[in-house]
Amino acid sequence: MMRFPDGFLWGSATAAHQVEGDNRTNDWWDWEQTPGHIKNGDRSTLACDWWHGERYRADFDLAKSLNQNAHRLSVEWSRIEPREGEWNQDALAYYRRVLTALRDRGMTPLVTLHHFSNPRWLAQKGAWETQTVVPFFERYATQVVQELGDLCKFWVTINEPFVYTFFGYNDGTFPPGQKNVLLAFRVLGNLVRGHAAAYHAIHRVQPDAQVGVAHHFRAFAPANPRSALDRCLVGLRDRLANRLFFLALVDGKLRFPLSVGEQLTAAAGTQDFIGINYYFTERAAFALNRPGQLFTREVKADWPPDAPSFAAHVEPNSLYKHLCEQARYGKPIYITENGLFDLGGDPWARLGQARYLLTHLMAVQRAIQAGVPVNGLFYWTLVDNFEWAHGYTARFGLYRLDLASQTRTPRVTADVYARIARDNAIPDDLIEKYGH
Repeated sequence: MMRFPDGFLWGSATAAHQVEGDNRTNDWWDWEQTPGHIKNGDRSTLACDWWHGERYRADFDLAKSLNQNAHRLSVEWSRIEPREGEWNQDALAYYRRVLTALRDRGMTPLVTLHHFSNPRWLAQKGAWETQTVVPFFERYATQVVQELGDLCKFWVTINEPFVYTFFGYNDGTFPPGQKNVLLAFRVLGNLVRGHAAAYHAIHRVQPDAQVGVAHHFRAFAPANPRSALDRCLVGLRDRLANRLFFLALVDGKLRFPLSVGEQLTAAAGTQDFIGINYYFTERAAFALNRPGQLFTREVKADWPPDAPSFAAHVEPNSLYKHLCEQARYGKPIYITENGLFDLGGDPWARLGQARYLLTHLMAVQRAIQAGVPVNGLFYWTLVDNFEWAHGYTARFGLYRLDLASQTRTPRVTADVYARIARDNAIPDDLIEKYGH
């Protein structure tokens, strides 16, 4: 039996655009309307029907039945401020109902303010491409916390800032579909500024708030550990993806091209906790003919042909290493996302969702035993939802969703997670069955 600390938060994670449905006033809805942007031509449409049908209540009942005591969700800026400077009281009332439903079930909410989507009016102004976004985001954060702060203590300002930047401004698969690396670094710098402004705004309204960022930490390993080029490449990718934004929140220094050495005093020390989203390890080899990909050839893991394109190597020890590394900053740590998609069988081959969950939780428990202050984990995700550019083809849910009927069917992983959350421990029989 591998036990976790008393008060550990066992939850799942969702995001507004991915579960609410019919979200017609943001840049992602517009992006979905263009053929070729989303796999299989999928659109978010009804999603999990949280908005019109308010099915979040039933889904929170499912989460509670799995013994979860917390839930991470996001509020949608475009619903709260559908036009510049105009606050939608109906939307704010809706989010009060959502958070109250969690509280009524004895579940702690962790609320994200920006999870990839922007109001259409902001996108038309260039969104995060200029510093004019910073006072807009600060004003939005202030409004949300003034309205909802009595129901929530934990706030994530921005979800995966590097992912938002890379896919929107370098890879071009997220809106606005740019492929401009210098613009990408400008956007990343503005995300630092926006987070810092929101952090201080939240604390002005709610001094005892706990505020952080959900960082996407992706582990990198050289395809050939004996190759100096592979090792240097991995070091560069790790620095870009995992450290530039994070370190700016530690000491306030920008290390981005065009702004190296710039000091943002307001950004220093603006994390009350560290949020970690972790999924995979990428094995990379130097490739001279791929300058657009930072001279990288990714060595693919052994996945079936229908696996999502982002699938990489499943290596729980990489999560353990990341947790130990972040412990040096002396902040509480929450794993704000961790999970695996379903490929039609559970468990699938050696890499089923249940095995993924067990082995990563064992890595988390090992880190806790080593003194790392991990205080909770939020599994991605509660119910299959709209997975951005992958549409409905990447299914991560503890519950399988039939989009047409809106029925939810539990996967094996749901039962496994329920036992762990109930016992606040990993039972020996689950370790024997899935943990090897």
